Amino acid sequence: MEEKQTTKQRRKYDSAFKEEVLKMVMNGRPVAEVAQALGVGENLIYYWKKRYIKALDNKGMDNNEERAVLNKRIRDLEMERDILKKALGIFSRQN
Repeated sequence: MEEKQTTKQRRKYDSAFKEEVLKMVMNGRPVAEVAQALGVGENLIYYWKKRYIKALDNKGMDNNEERAVLNKRIRDLEMERDILKKALGIFSRQN
């Protein structure tokens, strides 16, 4: 038996092309239709979509961390405000 050599090279797609494909899919066009129209494999589009969704989830984690920092800042500022209110009450009674 002879082994068949395949010298097929993988095609590379730039990020702008991938974004356009994902926009089409996210806007409701069927993956099969987009794949056939552009000559891209359906599985590849599903892979790009999965990676895109995962990237959005990771970005959401960054937002949660940022939210925690901002909530801590709010608590600190509220504490400072309360201290200043008490000080104002103390100084205003000394007439």
